[in-house]
Amino acid sequence: MKIYEKTGKMALGSRLRQLTATMTDDASKIYEMYDAQFVPKWFPAFFALAEEGPQTITEIADYIGHSQPSATKIIKEITAAGLCENIKSSDKRRNTVQLTEKGILLSKKFLTQYLDIDAAVDKMLKEATHNLWQAVEEWEFLLEKQSLLKRVQEQKKLRESKDVVIVPYEDKYLSAFVTLNREWITQYFEMEDEDFKVLNNPEEYILKSGGKIFVALYMDEPVGVCALHKIDDHTYEMVKMAVSPKAQGKSIGWLLGKAIVEEATRLGAYKVTLESNTILKPAIKLYEKLGFKKVASHPSPFKRANIHMELNL
Repeated sequence: MKIYEKTGKMALGSRLRQLTATMTDDASKIYEMYDAQFVPKWFPAFFALAEEGPQTITEIADYIGHSQPSATKIIKEITAAGLCENIKSSDKRRNTVQLTEKGILLSKKFLTQYLDIDAAVDKMLKEATHNLWQAVEEWEFLLEKQSLLKRVQEQKKLRESKDVVIVPYEDKYLSAFVTLNREWITQYFEMEDEDFKVLNNPEEYILKSGGKIFVALYMDEPVGVCALHKIDDHTYEMVKMAVSPKAQGKSIGWLLGKAIVEEATRLGAYKVTLESNTILKPAIKLYEKLGFKKVASHPSPFKRANIHMELNL
Protein backbone atom coordinates (compact mmCIF):
# COMPACT_ATOMS: atom_id res chain seq x y z
CA MET A 1 0.00 0.00 0.00
CA LYS A 2 1.31 3.43 -0.95
CA ILE A 3 0.73 4.93 2.50
CA TYR A 4 3.19 2.47 4.06
CA GLU A 5 5.73 3.09 1.32
CA LYS A 6 5.67 6.77 2.29
CA THR A 7 5.43 6.47 6.08
CA GLY A 8 7.87 3.59 6.41
CA LYS A 9 8.52 2.05 9.83
CA MET A 10 6.73 4.92 11.60
CA ALA A 11 3.41 3.26 10.72
CA LEU A 12 4.44 -0.20 11.94
CA GLY A 13 1.64 -0.29 14.54
CA SER A 14 -0.99 0.80 12.00
CA ARG A 15 0.20 -1.80 9.51
CA LEU A 16 0.10 -4.58 12.10
CA ARG A 17 -3.40 -3.49 13.16
CA GLN A 18 -4.56 -3.65 9.56
CA LEU A 19 -3.02 -7.11 9.15
CA THR A 20 -4.69 -8.21 12.39
CA ALA A 21 -8.05 -6.81 11.21
CA THR A 22 -7.74 -8.72 7.92
CA MET A 23 -6.93 -11.99 9.68
CA THR A 24 -9.65 -11.46 12.31
CA ASP A 25 -12.22 -10.86 9.57
CA ASP A 26 -11.15 -14.12 7.89
CA ALA A 27 -11.24 -15.92 11.25
CA SER A 28 -14.88 -14.90 11.75
CA LYS A 29 -15.76 -16.29 8.33
CA ILE A 30 -13.85 -19.50 9.06
CA TYR A 31 -15.88 -20.08 12.24
CA GLU A 32 -19.06 -19.55 10.20
CA MET A 33 -17.80 -22.06 7.63
CA TYR A 34 -17.57 -24.68 10.39
CA ASP A 35 -21.02 -23.73 11.74
CA ALA A 36 -19.58 -22.31 14.95
CA GLN A 37 -21.09 -19.20 16.51
CA PHE A 38 -17.83 -17.96 17.90
CA VAL A 39 -15.93 -14.66 18.16
CA PRO A 40 -12.21 -14.82 17.30
CA LYS A 41 -11.11 -12.79 20.34
CA TRP A 42 -12.60 -15.48 22.62
CA PHE A 43 -10.22 -18.14 21.36
CA PRO A 44 -7.24 -17.74 23.76
CA ALA A 45 -9.44 -17.86 26.90
CA PHE A 46 -11.62 -20.63 25.46
CA PHE A 47 -8.52 -22.64 24.55
CA ALA A 48 -7.12 -22.15 28.07
CA LEU A 49 -10.28 -23.65 29.60
CA ALA A 50 -10.36 -26.48 27.06
CA GLU A 51 -6.70 -27.39 27.65
CA GLU A 52 -6.27 -26.67 31.37
CA GLY A 53 -9.75 -27.25 32.76
CA PRO A 54 -11.40 -25.02 35.38
CA GLN A 55 -9.41 -21.86 36.17
CA THR A 56 -9.74 -18.57 37.96
CA ILE A 57 -9.86 -15.31 36.01
CA THR A 58 -6.36 -14.50 37.27
CA GLU A 59 -5.03 -17.84 36.00
CA ILE A 60 -6.67 -17.31 32.61
CA ALA A 61 -5.26 -13.78 32.36
CA ASP A 62 -1.74 -15.06 33.11
CA TYR A 63 -2.14 -17.96 30.66
CA ILE A 64 -3.22 -15.78 27.73
CA GLY A 65 -1.12 -12.71 28.56
CA HIS A 66 -4.07 -10.34 29.08
CA SER A 67 -4.86 -7.95 31.88
CA GLN A 68 -7.37 -9.20 34.44
CA PRO A 69 -10.10 -6.71 33.37
CA SER A 70 -9.65 -7.84 29.74
CA ALA A 71 -9.87 -11.53 30.70
CA THR A 72 -12.93 -10.84 32.86
CA LYS A 73 -14.72 -9.11 29.97
CA ILE A 74 -13.98 -11.97 27.56
CA ILE A 75 -15.13 -14.63 30.05
CA LYS A 76 -18.38 -12.72 30.58
CA GLU A 77 -19.00 -12.78 26.83
CA ILE A 78 -18.20 -16.50 26.57
CA THR A 79 -20.48 -17.16 29.55
CA ALA A 80 -23.29 -15.17 27.91
CA ALA A 81 -22.88 -17.39 24.83
CA GLY A 82 -23.42 -20.43 27.05
CA LEU A 83 -19.93 -21.84 26.50
CA CYS A 84 -18.60 -21.53 30.05
CA GLU A 85 -19.99 -21.11 33.56
CA ASN A 86 -18.98 -20.10 37.06
CA ILE A 87 -18.20 -22.81 39.58
CA LYS A 88 -19.67 -22.31 43.01
CA SER A 89 -17.00 -22.02 45.68
CA SER A 90 -16.97 -21.40 49.43
CA ASP A 91 -14.31 -18.78 48.78
CA LYS A 92 -16.26 -15.94 47.19
CA ARG A 93 -13.03 -14.17 46.28
CA ARG A 94 -12.12 -16.93 43.78
CA ASN A 95 -14.14 -16.63 40.58
CA THR A 96 -13.50 -20.03 38.95
CA VAL A 97 -14.96 -20.88 35.55
CA GLN A 98 -15.18 -24.00 33.40
CA LEU A 99 -16.56 -24.96 30.01
CA THR A 100 -20.21 -25.98 29.85
CA GLU A 101 -21.35 -29.12 27.98
CA LYS A 102 -21.96 -26.90 24.98
CA GLY A 103 -18.43 -25.50 25.29
CA ILE A 104 -16.88 -28.97 25.56
CA LEU A 105 -18.73 -30.14 22.46
CA LEU A 106 -17.58 -27.06 20.56
CA SER A 107 -13.98 -27.59 21.63
CA LYS A 108 -14.12 -31.14 20.21
CA LYS A 109 -15.70 -29.83 17.02
CA PHE A 110 -12.80 -27.37 16.69
CA LEU A 111 -10.29 -30.23 16.40
CA THR A 112 -10.94 -30.70 12.67
CA GLN A 113 -10.97 -26.94 12.18
CA TYR A 114 -7.56 -26.71 13.88
CA LEU A 115 -6.14 -29.30 11.45
CA ASP A 116 -7.32 -27.34 8.41
CA ILE A 117 -6.11 -23.99 9.77
CA ASP A 118 -2.75 -25.44 10.78
CA ALA A 119 -2.25 -26.91 7.31
CA ALA A 120 -3.27 -23.65 5.60
CA VAL A 121 -0.94 -21.53 7.75
CA ASP A 122 1.90 -24.03 7.29
CA LYS A 123 1.46 -23.77 3.51
CA MET A 124 1.59 -19.95 3.71
CA LEU A 125 4.77 -20.10 5.80
CA LYS A 126 6.39 -22.28 3.13
CA GLU A 127 5.31 -19.85 0.39
CA ALA A 128 6.66 -16.85 2.29
CA THR A 129 10.26 -15.67 2.15
CA HIS A 130 10.22 -14.87 5.87
CA ASN A 131 8.71 -17.04 8.60
CA LEU A 132 6.11 -14.75 10.20
CA TRP A 133 5.51 -17.08 13.13
CA GLN A 134 9.18 -17.08 14.12
CA ALA A 135 9.43 -13.34 13.50
CA VAL A 136 6.48 -12.65 15.84
CA GLU A 137 8.09 -14.79 18.55
CA GLU A 138 11.34 -12.89 18.11
CA TRP A 139 9.63 -9.49 18.24
CA GLU A 140 7.67 -10.49 21.35
CA PHE A 141 10.97 -11.40 23.01
CA LEU A 142 12.62 -8.13 21.94
CA LEU A 143 9.69 -6.00 23.12
CA GLU A 144 9.58 -7.81 26.44
CA LYS A 145 13.29 -7.10 26.79
CA GLN A 146 12.78 -3.40 26.00
CA SER A 147 9.58 -1.70 24.89
CA LEU A 148 9.29 0.27 21.68
CA LEU A 149 8.64 3.38 23.81
CA LYS A 150 11.99 2.95 25.61
CA ARG A 151 13.77 2.35 22.32
CA VAL A 152 12.32 5.53 20.77
CA GLN A 153 13.20 7.49 23.93
CA GLU A 154 16.82 6.32 23.58
CA GLN A 155 16.98 7.33 19.93
CA LYS A 156 15.46 10.73 20.70
CA LYS A 157 18.02 11.26 23.46
CA LEU A 158 20.87 10.16 21.18
CA ARG A 159 19.76 12.45 18.35
CA GLU A 160 19.27 15.48 20.59
CA SER A 161 22.55 14.87 22.44
CA LYS A 162 24.36 15.41 19.13
CA ASP A 163 23.20 19.04 19.27
CA VAL A 164 24.73 19.50 22.73
CA VAL A 165 28.16 21.16 22.83
CA ILE A 166 30.36 21.13 25.94
CA VAL A 167 32.49 24.30 26.22
CA PRO A 168 34.89 25.74 28.83
CA TYR A 169 33.49 28.30 31.25
CA GLU A 170 33.63 32.02 30.43
CA ASP A 171 32.48 35.00 32.49
CA LYS A 172 29.41 35.33 30.27
CA TYR A 173 28.14 32.02 31.67
CA LEU A 174 28.24 33.16 35.32
CA SER A 175 24.50 33.86 35.39
CA ALA A 176 23.70 30.40 34.01
CA PHE A 177 26.12 28.76 36.48
CA VAL A 178 24.35 30.45 39.40
CA THR A 179 20.77 30.06 38.13
CA LEU A 180 21.00 26.40 37.14
CA ASN A 181 22.54 25.39 40.46
CA ARG A 182 20.21 27.49 42.57
CA GLU A 183 17.26 26.01 40.66
CA TRP A 184 17.99 22.35 41.50
CA ILE A 185 19.26 23.00 45.03
CA THR A 186 16.16 24.93 46.12
CA GLN A 187 13.92 22.32 44.51
CA TYR A 188 15.13 19.64 46.94
CA PHE A 189 17.08 21.42 49.71
CA GLU A 190 18.12 24.84 50.99
CA MET A 191 21.02 26.96 49.81
CA GLU A 192 23.96 26.71 52.21
CA ASP A 193 26.89 29.05 52.96
CA GLU A 194 29.25 26.96 50.85
CA ASP A 195 26.84 27.23 47.89
CA PHE A 196 26.86 31.02 48.04
CA LYS A 197 30.67 31.13 48.27
CA VAL A 198 31.23 28.99 45.19
CA LEU A 199 28.38 30.28 43.05
CA ASN A 200 29.09 33.94 43.73
CA ASN A 201 32.78 33.62 42.87
CA PRO A 202 33.59 30.49 40.84
CA GLU A 203 36.76 32.16 39.55
CA GLU A 204 38.20 32.36 43.07
CA TYR A 205 36.95 29.05 44.50
CA ILE A 206 37.32 26.77 41.46
CA LEU A 207 39.35 28.17 38.58
CA LYS A 208 42.25 29.91 40.37
CA SER A 209 43.00 26.81 42.43
CA GLY A 210 43.45 24.72 39.27
CA GLY A 211 39.90 23.52 38.74
CA LYS A 212 37.71 23.62 35.65
CA ILE A 213 34.11 24.46 34.81
CA PHE A 214 32.25 23.14 31.78
CA VAL A 215 29.04 24.48 30.25
CA ALA A 216 26.61 22.49 28.10
CA LEU A 217 25.09 24.47 25.24
CA TYR A 218 21.96 23.33 23.42
CA MET A 219 21.04 25.49 20.44
CA ASP A 220 23.67 27.95 21.81
CA GLU A 221 21.79 28.25 25.11
CA PRO A 222 23.55 27.25 28.37
CA VAL A 223 21.45 24.41 29.79
CA GLY A 224 23.92 22.56 31.99
CA VAL A 225 27.03 23.16 34.08
CA CYS A 226 29.52 21.12 36.06
CA ALA A 227 32.79 21.89 37.82
CA LEU A 228 35.99 20.07 38.70
CA HIS A 229 37.41 21.27 42.01
CA LYS A 230 41.10 20.58 42.72
CA ILE A 231 41.77 19.06 46.14
CA ASP A 232 45.43 18.16 45.56
CA ASP A 233 47.68 17.25 42.62
CA HIS A 234 46.09 13.82 42.22
CA THR A 235 42.57 14.26 43.63
CA TYR A 236 39.73 16.30 42.18
CA GLU A 237 36.07 16.64 43.15
CA MET A 238 33.13 16.85 40.76
CA VAL A 239 30.88 19.64 42.02
CA LYS A 240 28.00 21.86 41.02
CA MET A 241 26.49 19.67 38.30
CA ALA A 242 23.15 21.10 37.21
CA VAL A 243 20.94 20.59 34.16
CA SER A 244 17.94 22.70 33.24
CA PRO A 245 14.63 20.77 33.58
CA LYS A 246 13.62 21.92 30.11
CA ALA A 247 16.71 20.26 28.65
CA GLN A 248 16.57 16.95 30.48
CA GLY A 249 16.43 13.77 28.41
CA LYS A 250 19.26 14.84 26.12
CA SER A 251 22.12 13.05 27.94
CA ILE A 252 23.48 16.41 29.10
CA GLY A 253 24.42 15.12 32.56
CA TRP A 254 26.25 12.20 30.96
CA LEU A 255 28.14 14.47 28.53
CA LEU A 256 29.14 16.86 31.32
CA GLY A 257 30.22 13.97 33.55
CA LYS A 258 32.32 12.48 30.74
CA ALA A 259 33.96 15.86 30.11
CA ILE A 260 34.82 16.17 33.81
CA VAL A 261 36.33 12.66 33.99
CA GLU A 262 38.33 13.18 30.80
CA GLU A 263 39.65 16.53 32.06
CA ALA A 264 40.61 15.04 35.42
CA THR A 265 42.51 12.29 33.58
CA ARG A 266 44.28 14.88 31.43
CA LEU A 267 45.29 16.81 34.56
CA GLY A 268 46.91 13.71 36.03
CA ALA A 269 44.29 12.91 38.68
CA TYR A 270 44.32 9.50 40.33
CA LYS A 271 40.74 9.80 41.49
CA VAL A 272 37.64 11.98 41.33
CA THR A 273 35.29 12.27 44.31
CA LEU A 274 31.79 13.65 44.73
CA GLU A 275 29.13 14.24 47.36
CA SER A 276 25.41 13.86 46.79
CA ASN A 277 22.15 12.85 48.40
CA THR A 278 20.39 9.50 47.96
CA ILE A 279 17.04 11.14 47.18
CA LEU A 280 18.57 12.25 43.87
CA LYS A 281 18.18 8.79 42.33
CA PRO A 282 18.69 9.75 38.65
CA ALA A 283 21.90 11.57 39.63
CA ILE A 284 23.19 8.57 41.61
CA LYS A 285 22.48 6.29 38.62
CA LEU A 286 24.38 8.69 36.37
CA TYR A 287 27.41 8.67 38.69
CA GLU A 288 27.35 4.88 38.80
CA LYS A 289 27.18 4.77 35.00
CA LEU A 290 30.26 7.01 34.91
CA GLY A 291 32.04 4.49 37.14
CA PHE A 292 31.73 6.12 40.57
CA LYS A 293 31.36 3.82 43.57
CA LYS A 294 30.02 4.52 47.05
CA VAL A 295 32.70 4.94 49.74
CA ALA A 296 32.65 5.53 53.50
CA SER A 297 31.22 8.89 54.50
CA HIS A 298 33.44 11.69 55.78
CA PRO A 299 32.83 15.21 57.15
CA SER A 300 31.25 17.52 54.57
CA PRO A 301 30.66 21.27 54.46
CA PHE A 302 27.14 20.48 53.16
CA LYS A 303 24.29 19.36 55.45
CA ARG A 304 22.52 17.74 52.49
CA ALA A 305 25.41 15.38 51.64
CA ASN A 306 24.65 11.82 52.79
CA ILE A 307 26.55 9.80 50.18
CA HIS A 308 30.17 10.00 49.07
CA MET A 309 31.45 8.40 45.87
CA GLU A 310 34.80 7.96 44.17
CA LEU A 311 36.10 7.12 40.73
CA ASN A 312 39.61 5.71 40.49
CA LEU A 313 41.27 6.69 37.24
